[in-house]
Amino acid sequence: MTAVQQDQRTAVAAPGPATPAGPAWSRRATAPVRAVREALRAAPRRELRKASLVAGVSLLCYAVVRHFIGTSMVDMIVYRAEGAAVAGGHDLYALRVTQWNLPATYPPFAAMLFVPTTWFPVGFLRVAITIGNIALLGLTALFAFRLAGWPRRELRPVGVVLVAGLGVWLEPVFTTLRYGQINLILICLVLWDLTTPDSRKWKGVGIGIAAGMKLTPGFFAVYLLLTGRIRAAFTAGFTFLATFAIGTLVLPDATWGFWTKYLYDSSRVGKTEIVDNQSLRGVAARFLHLADPGSAATLAAAAIAVGGLAVATLTYRSAPWLPRSEAWGVCCAAVTALLISPISWTHHWVWCVPIVVLLAAEASHERSRPAEVRHRRWRVVLWLTVVGFCSFSMWLVPHKGITNLQMGLLKQLPAGMYPWIGICFLVVAAVRVGSRRRAAGQPLVPLPGQRGILGAMATAAAAGAPERQRTPAAR
Repeated sequence: MTAVQQDQRTAVAAPGPATPAGPAWSRRATAPVRAVREALRAAPRRELRKASLVAGVSLLCYAVVRHFIGTSMVDMIVYRAEGAAVAGGHDLYALRVTQWNLPATYPPFAAMLFVPTTWFPVGFLRVAITIGNIALLGLTALFAFRLAGWPRRELRPVGVVLVAGLGVWLEPVFTTLRYGQINLILICLVLWDLTTPDSRKWKGVGIGIAAGMKLTPGFFAVYLLLTGRIRAAFTAGFTFLATFAIGTLVLPDATWGFWTKYLYDSSRVGKTEIVDNQSLRGVAARFLHLADPGSAATLAAAAIAVGGLAVATLTYRSAPWLPRSEAWGVCCAAVTALLISPISWTHHWVWCVPIVVLLAAEASHERSRPAEVRHRRWRVVLWLTVVGFCSFSMWLVPHKGITNLQMGLLKQLPAGMYPWIGICFLVVAAVRVGSRRRAAGQPLVPLPGQRGILGAMATAAAAGAPERQRTPAAR
């Protein structure tokens, strides 16, 4: 049983408040509010107060730093201009805004969703979007806790408050807030989908909507397909097609232009070699001192795509022997997508939040072991990862203009910090799942036709084992 499944069964089995009277639509609409209230009531008061104090001080310090360094929220301005182009019937992909002449790069469906931003002045949007992104950061943490099955349900409000307050210092989150990006909306859609029970008919809708806004989340539909959740994968695909149909009906010319021309114009997105780009292709461009690293980078990305998806799939299929298997699988899929994308800006790496939560869960489990068998390896991995994502290292090396292509070997590591972290994460995941499968006497690669047999054997073994023995594997 995966951590997500166990958490869902606990939620169903746990006694809750009586269902309020009223129409069904009213109960569904107020369900999130009731859930928040119940979670806050169950949370330990003292720990929640301490977490709120720490988060408040952190956000106050963030506000001071943000005031002095300035925040252009340039991407928010582009989104607003896209919404204005849709509302005014102008050419969406001809617009150029801000001093950097930035164009629209998302599908027409996303531009349609940006129309409400035109109803408010920029000053108001700066504040509202910042507050909204911090709230989405807390929601990301909640989904990540559910995915990892850690900590205990009553402690999760404390964790959400801490992540919302302290997570702003993670460079991908900091940059997302500074630019007014939509990364946290996308990650919440994907994580909501992946923490939804596989039995739900609408599982996949969140991934489809996210892919309709920004194509890269569609990678998780491939992950669902490879892990045997065929219906959810097809639901994601059909939802994406629905966003395409909506864009075609409302903005036919823009849709035709995007899918036949602008999608393939990489110059609209940005330069591959700049340190902002934390993908394998960006690392290759800087290492080879070439603006276009060519086929070498393409082959490396293809190898990582195959290897990363294989690790993600194998971790999910190793649930009987691997604690937090779904969380490992999802994070491996996310890291793989970020590595193989031609351009992954630093703020795209907001997946560092569920990665840190997962590593914290491993460290917590490690610390709970008896002293004679306790290790420190997961705590070391956790803190190295946190330091890496809080280091802002790519901004500390000279990176203006041509210097991106003139970096010596010693500057390559800090300039490409996130891809190195991502590759190490995939290696750690592969070693972990391999050691778990060997310890359980299972082949590293399941043979054709053995999935059902192995699954049945694992289920039978789990059913016959004492609860004391099953608990660690289900955490």
